[in-house]
This record gives sequence, structure tokens and C-alpha cells, in this order.
Amino acid sequence: MTKINADRQLIALLRENARTPVAEIARKLGISRSTAQSRLEKLERNGTIAGYAVKLSYDYLAGQIRAHLMVTVAPKLAPKVFRFLDDLIEVRTVHSVSGSFDMIVIVEAPSVAELDTVIDKIGALDGVERTLSSIVLSTRIDR
Repeated sequence: MTKINADRQLIALLRENARTPVAEIARKLGISRSTAQSRLEKLERNGTIAGYAVKLSYDYLAGQIRAHLMVTVAPKLAPKVFRFLDDLIEVRTVHSVSGSFDMIVIVEAPSVAELDTVIDKIGALDGVERTLSSIVLSTRIDR
């Protein structure tokens, strides 16, 4: 196994559970604990691993309504739109994309009514020209 491949596998294990003990990582990768520890430290030092995050339970996420909101923005007002989106706690992710829309905004709220309010706020924002939303019905793969 190459170092690059081992690093990718190590990252994949951490994506599943960032709290996986180093001894377990080593066992799953078939390497020594000290090698696993040094690879992990190297990935942290060089910035590949920038931090660790909370992975929410399926039960919590099942209580949230999520939507992908495709948004077209007036180019001169894009920075204002990004700042507004950054301030909304319901916005989980913003992707700049190519195609007929400028960005995909992933929004999440505990109810359809609250999600609707967030989508309306975004759609009414100065600079937002057009939106198209798709409600997430289920998640089949989440890494």
C-alpha cells in the first residue's frame, strides 16, 4: 500500500468516525500504531486535516427538513449574497457551480414552515435573481 493510498484510507476512516482510536485505525489499515499516529500528525501538520467535526445522529437529522436551493445571483451583488447566507444558521453549505445557476445552497430547518421562511428570505434578497428548490426526501449515502 502506498503512503498516498494509506493516507486516503486513513481519511476515509476518520470521515466515518473522527473519534476512532489510533490503535483501531492502525489495525484497519494493517500498519503499526506508531505509523498510524505519525501519518495522522503529518496530515494535521500539513493542513490536510484542518479539524474535527460533529457528525449528527440519524435520529436528529431525520427530524430536520433539508433542501437544495439552486440560486442565480447578479454578479455585482454576489459578495452581499454570500455574506447574508453566511449569517443564516439554516444554511449548511454553499457551493459555487457552473451551469444555469450560480450556486447550490443546502438549507436545513426543523419544519417545512421554517424551511419555507428561509427559502423565501433567500429568494427576496437583493441580488438573487432566481431560485429553484428541491426538498431532500432521503439520503442514500453520506460520507
